[in-house]
Amino acid sequence: MRGNWKRYTVVVTMLVLICAAAALNWQATQNAAPAEAGSSGQSGGKLLGEAALVSGGDGSAAPVDETGVYTGSDYFASARLTRQQARDSAVSLLQQAAEEDGASQGALDQATQGIQAMAQFTMAEAQIENLVTAKGYADCVAFMSEDSLSVVVSTASGELADTDVAKITDIAMTETGYPAGNIKIMAAN
Repeated sequence: MRGNWKRYTVVVTMLVLICAAAALNWQATQNAAPAEAGSSGQSGGKLLGEAALVSGGDGSAAPVDETGVYTGSDYFASARLTRQQARDSAVSLLQQAAEEDGASQGALDQATQGIQAMAQFTMAEAQIENLVTAKGYADCVAFMSEDSLSVVVSTASGELADTDVAKITDIAMTETGYPAGNIKIMAAN
């Protein structure tokens, strides 16, 4: 009985941390969106999940622009949202596995470890994103897995110089402990 209490406490704590990180991420993107919309008007980029009306009143198909590219802050907001939705789905599956009647202790431990790992990834990604933007870059999104990290950075020129890559790699190595070979840095176009 005592072991179950500890396990549930760990699971609940991890869920609270994940929800807090998601809320902070949502709040940061909401605060940034009105400022950008007010200064630039319509961005012209596409948002993930944006749809076009396929059939009008006369039955004709509306043209769909497939040449648009996800650019600027729209890309970063979409990427963060997609990352969070994927994590939420994975946490939900792990919780279901842990709550299943008759689940073995090994399955419970594995589910708890998975939730803890995702919470650590979420915290490390947020820390990397904050440190990179603190270095003066417009925006950043990080994608962390068990053995690799990808960082997409928004720059004024759309390119990263070797010094930029070195700064960002140093931040990523410090925060994750991954070697430079496991870290991929790219500029958003």
